[in-house]
Amino acid sequence: MSISDRVRIKDERILSHEYHVLKAVTFDFRRGDGAWQTQNREVFDRGNAATLLPYDIANRTVVLVRQFRLPAYLSGHDGLLIEAAAGMLDDETPERRILLEAEEETGYRLRNVRKVFEAFMSPGAVTEKMHFFVAAYEPSMRISDGGGNADEGEDIEVLELPIDTALAMIADGRIADAKTIMLLQYAALNIFR
Repeated sequence: MSISDRVRIKDERILSHEYHVLKAVTFDFRRGDGAWQTQNREVFDRGNAATLLPYDIANRTVVLVRQFRLPAYLSGHDGLLIEAAAGMLDDETPERRILLEAEEETGYRLRNVRKVFEAFMSPGAVTEKMHFFVAAYEPSMRISDGGGNADEGEDIEVLELPIDTALAMIADGRIADAKTIMLLQYAALNIFR
């Protein structure tokens, strides 16, 4: 049985369409015991995104960014978030989007990005699927200071960190962003062994 055989959408209402779409959805779901149950959920559709961890295997370093994130602040995080470069796909392929975002945010013009996996970031409420990439970098690939797009409110600081320092920053809470933790742990297991 396909999951589509177990779901019947009864109603969808748009609650907000300011920047992304927030919907209220009422649906029937056939439970494992065969009984149908009506459920109500709010679903936030912000589109899909891509993220990237640039790494230098010889120097054992990675490039991350630090920036303000309002939702983290509103959740009690009193600091800037350290993250992997990322961006919404906005009708681009994941590969193309992440090359553009990496250059805009970090200042590095990377060449060979490699997709390592995809993941739903918060599937209980958000439709977003993240495409995860890694790419080797070297100093000669840096063509600007990066920093993001000021017109979009970005004020990004670029960080080049030893991989061991970045991993320690997960343990002590200085890195608290899920996509970044996932990429750093991937790098620890598969790149910097």
